[in-house]
Amino acid sequence: MTTPTATLLISCPDQRGLVAKFANFIYSNGGNIIHADQHTDFAAGLFLTRIEWQLDGFNLPREFIAPAFNAIAQPLGAKWEIRFSDTIPRIAIWVSRQDHCLFDLIWRQRAQEFIAEIPLIISNHSNLKVVADQFNINFQHIPITKDNKSEQETQQLELLRQYKIDLVVLAKYMQIVSADFISRFPQIINIHHSFLPAFIGANPYHRAFERGVKIIGATAHYATADLDAGPIIEQDVVRVSHRDEVDDLVRKGKDLERVVLARAVRSHLQNRVLVYGNRTVVFE
Repeated sequence: MTTPTATLLISCPDQRGLVAKFANFIYSNGGNIIHADQHTDFAAGLFLTRIEWQLDGFNLPREFIAPAFNAIAQPLGAKWEIRFSDTIPRIAIWVSRQDHCLFDLIWRQRAQEFIAEIPLIISNHSNLKVVADQFNINFQHIPITKDNKSEQETQQLELLRQYKIDLVVLAKYMQIVSADFISRFPQIINIHHSFLPAFIGANPYHRAFERGVKIIGATAHYATADLDAGPIIEQDVVRVSHRDEVDDLVRKGKDLERVVLARAVRSHLQNRVLVYGNRTVVFE
């Protein structure tokens, strides 16, 4: 789209007439809906929808849209958020020693596969500073130990504030982010292999190889206080065979991690992910 749009992500108790109410709010204010998708979770009794419309010709100024819509949403018991397409999100990428997801995200951002700025890379190791320097991105080395974790997370939060970060992407950041940190900055996407919980800890590909697995995968999810158990955004798998060695599993796993993380980040940035409970709806 060359003209700015607004997107509403809404979840509320299912009831008759919801589509009409939401669409009429946009129509009655002169809006033109260009995308609308919906899903009903009958088990949860919830209606979930994503509605995007053009702002050109819309009668309400941006600052009045939220309070005007809230007058409709509140009696329905709805949870909702509104986002604007011309607000460019700012991403901080967190890494440790592995660079494959970092390079991939930077390349996709430079190729405009998703629209965002990447002003900051944070790492608990100094190895990837050369990558940040190559792309003229500020690099912050913040070592983490069990004794300084709280202090260092305070520094990380301050950096996110200074750089006006909207989203943190844990691109193979091999540290546990504390529950306190997540409560203060919940917009975090993580990527990991999908061997959990069978092969938890170090060297999962080696142990999967020893077990003779036939499928490997990757999972991207929002970080929560429950380690690696947050709402899943994207997953994918690839088959392996007896002919594959450990190096082949690692290579295929890294390919999956790159693609799955990129899909998750793109869906988030395009305002296509609606979280409810510990689940997500990802609208196409």
